[in-house]
Amino acid sequence: MHKIILLTGISGAGKSVALNLLEDTGFTCVDNLPVRFLEEFLDHALNKGVERVAVAIDARTPDDLNDLPNVLHRLRELGLALRVIFLDASDHTLKQRYSESRRRHPLTDRLRAQGDSPSLSTCIQTERELLAPLRETEYLIDTTDLTPGQLRAWVRDIVQADRAPLVLTFESFAYKRAVPRDADLVFDVRCLPNPHYDPELRDLTGKDEAVAEWLSRFGSVQSLIDDIAQFVKRWLPLYIQDTRNYLTVAIGCTGGQHRSVYVTEQLARIFADHQPLLVRHRNQPPEQT
Repeated sequence: MHKIILLTGISGAGKSVALNLLEDTGFTCVDNLPVRFLEEFLDHALNKGVERVAVAIDARTPDDLNDLPNVLHRLRELGLALRVIFLDASDHTLKQRYSESRRRHPLTDRLRAQGDSPSLSTCIQTERELLAPLRETEYLIDTTDLTPGQLRAWVRDIVQADRAPLVLTFESFAYKRAVPRDADLVFDVRCLPNPHYDPELRDLTGKDEAVAEWLSRFGSVQSLIDDIAQFVKRWLPLYIQDTRNYLTVAIGCTGGQHRSVYVTEQLARIFADHQPLLVRHRNQPPEQT
């Protein structure tokens, strides 16, 4: 079965890291492909027997970017198993990455040719406006506080997920690092008892048996898990009916280490029959594979 991945999103959000991962896992990769060539390229590649194709398209070729949603619609009507991954990050993070790399934003020359003297902030905002239609409809990953290793692991999980009406993702996060931009539903579990204050549990995570056993003693923990699960179960069919491809449920606690991780793992067990199901822990290192 063919696998086609389209990488897009805000410049500086990690497309190079994601594309390199796909290349390392056997995908034929093309970076910075103009939208007008996408259909022709995919037709040629598939006719030549290429099974796994990844293409990166972003604001470096902005002239025909507005036509990308229409092109994607036509490709999907042809029955192609096309998965689009949109990478985003906060403005502060993007500015920091540009400062560290000392690279110019790809829209700088274009805006300057229009008579502007664009700042980096202006370039980022213009790019967000150009890509807004895709951000609202495709699989979004917020790379704001992700390490390259985490991003590679998350992209690998998405690519390996079989095609289904809706990819359900449970994701833990730390409120002290802000709510992730890729969240569709957000639940706050900071009201639950905190293992952080037990010296023997402080350095563990919600995936460790000792922490799980400690939290399971409290009726409030199970009650909140049941309430979240019932909410998701009730409304999930309507998200599917809305022809959405993805739904990300984010669970937050203060540090993203104990309570949110445990609750996320428990919810994943409850929804284990839904496939594909992804589990992510934003503030924990990726597991070694």
